[in-house]
Amino acid sequence: MDGHSTYTPKSGIARWFESRLPIVGLVHSSFVAYPVPRNLNYFWAFGAILSFMLIIQIITGVTLAMHYTASAAQAFNSVEHIMRDVNFGWLIRYMHSNGASFFFLAVYIHIFRGMYYGSYKAPREVLWILGVIIYVLMMATAFMGYVLPWGQMSFAGATVITNLFTAIPLVGAGVAHWLWGGYAVGDPTLNRFFALHYLLPFMIVGVVILHVWALHVVGQNNPDGVEVQDVRRDTVPFTPYATIKDLFATAVFFVFYAWFVFFIPNYLLDADNFNPANPLVTPAHIVPEWYLLPFYAILRAIPDKLMGVVALAAAMALLAFLPWLDTSPVKSAKYRPLKKFFFWVFVVCCVGLGYLGSQEVSDSATLVARLLSVGYFGYLVVVLPVLGLIEKTKPLPASIADAVLPHAAPAE
Repeated sequence: MDGHSTYTPKSGIARWFESRLPIVGLVHSSFVAYPVPRNLNYFWAFGAILSFMLIIQIITGVTLAMHYTASAAQAFNSVEHIMRDVNFGWLIRYMHSNGASFFFLAVYIHIFRGMYYGSYKAPREVLWILGVIIYVLMMATAFMGYVLPWGQMSFAGATVITNLFTAIPLVGAGVAHWLWGGYAVGDPTLNRFFALHYLLPFMIVGVVILHVWALHVVGQNNPDGVEVQDVRRDTVPFTPYATIKDLFATAVFFVFYAWFVFFIPNYLLDADNFNPANPLVTPAHIVPEWYLLPFYAILRAIPDKLMGVVALAAAMALLAFLPWLDTSPVKSAKYRPLKKFFFWVFVVCCVGLGYLGSQEVSDSATLVARLLSVGYFGYLVVVLPVLGLIEKTKPLPASIADAVLPHAAPAE
């Protein structure tokens, strides 16, 4: 998609620099003059919010790494040192730990928005797949970061999750032993997790750059799921229209984030993790962070270890195949009554699995988790393909301008 205007340097120095490294022109065409659909709502502001949270996580993470000791004997004490002795260490640590939760909150809203409005459909398949890769990298980064404080729940979580690899035939035991750095979770494990936790965010940045690049090639989707027909009528410049909306949404999001950081910073943390790791003690109820709970519930709902790991991997991998699982030519659920209904059923299944993942194991909870797991997979592999064949959709507007400005005169 072409921008509304091109950048023209005013001074001789600017022209000289632009002819050799056109960074200003790239920024201008990508974030100033870049045309965006005029009907975008505030759900499209979560891309900016996620960028903001990623920057916060990297800055606070690098700062924490300067004071953290990746040793099983010293890790817990080094976190206490950060909290008590480092200037504003408590603030940096709370921003980082709560930032992970708010990062995932924003990404889940971003994903559900994409699923509702069909942002994964052609020509945005690669854009969507890159987003799923970012999501998987985020989960790996968050899990490894959860282990670093080396509290009781950190140790138990690392033991449970790394043991899942042993269920994989042939290579599973080797992968688990490499992660452990031996034959059990210990000091080498913590060193490996710290190294990977430090590395993965920069890999995320690389994939985010590809994600934004792909977005600028194919253009943004919109609530009506109609492609741009006329740039002048259907779009507006990114700045100031989308910029102001993104800044306002980010500011509102930051208020809630700051409220958690300053008033209830430990609300999302497990009490067991305030005790140093002890291999001889197992927490009564091992539970991961809230953003991993739906997948944890799916894992626990299946009695066979290998099949549980397969279901866990499939629950994430299937998201990457949504562009082909959804067979309808209509993108937005706004014009698809049946998809809208089943989408909200799917959301209920996800929320229900998250709740059950936080509860203690029982026969009734396992039964409900299995039913909700069937709903999760059923929506992806049965409902979406079938709806594309049988659903009667509402009429689509001829263009974005017609949807937003139904009485607008056509451009000359």
